[in-house]
Amino acid sequence: MKLIHKLHILSIPFENLSIHCGERIITDLEVIFNKVVRSSRGGWCLENNFLFGWVLREMGYDTTTLSSRVFNSILNDFGPLHSHLINKVIIDGKPYITDVSFGVSSQVREPLELISGKDQHQAVEVFRLLDKGDIWVLEKTARKPLVVNPEFAKSSLVNRKETKQIYCFTLETREAKHFLDNSHKLQTDLASLFTNKSICTLQTPTGFKALIGWTYSEVTYKPDEGVDVLDMRDITDDEIEQILKEQFNVKLSNKLKPVCNKSFYTL
Repeated sequence: MKLIHKLHILSIPFENLSIHCGERIITDLEVIFNKVVRSSRGGWCLENNFLFGWVLREMGYDTTTLSSRVFNSILNDFGPLHSHLINKVIIDGKPYITDVSFGVSSQVREPLELISGKDQHQAVEVFRLLDKGDIWVLEKTARKPLVVNPEFAKSSLVNRKETKQIYCFTLETREAKHFLDNSHKLQTDLASLFTNKSICTLQTPTGFKALIGWTYSEVTYKPDEGVDVLDMRDITDDEIEQILKEQFNVKLSNKLKPVCNKSFYTL
């Protein structure tokens, strides 16, 4: 189970490029399977985690779909929308949270045991789940960012918080239809993160890669040194297709119009 989770995040990007290619994102299993598996694409949580939950059930795992609210640093609170789909799975009789589609430095590398307050050390990260009574909260302890490129030292994409809240959730079971209205809003609302930034990110064995708008980043975790090394550069429109193909194995059918407006998103 842990290996399946890890292989997914190392192979399938978290990306919202359809929104910026004039395409509609649909939470339908057959559509998602054709897009991600057959057409060399990634997807956001309503695609990747929906697909992953189906895979787990097909393999015989007791799996439940949950919804979560993502932390918004501008509001300094969790957003109002149940916008992020995750799964609860029973492994060897114990409940775990599995999430293969959050991306960047907040991406868990393997399922997290649903136990409150325990530091869960993964290959390159430390996560913890906290039971707050009415909600559970996922947070991460971050290392210091070491930005290689001086021109990006003050970039708003760089996370500088030592402890970062990622999202909160309840254990209420959700059906796919629960996410339909929010999916539409996330794709169309001018205030949505996903209309304000074109995002493609893929985990690597030692960190992750990300293309946010025109900014391409390669992040290497160095836990022994207590830092995350960020190598960031801006690319041109002419380079985008090649970067997507070579670094993310993503092939687009329609032309991408990159976007990187101000928002609460960090690497």
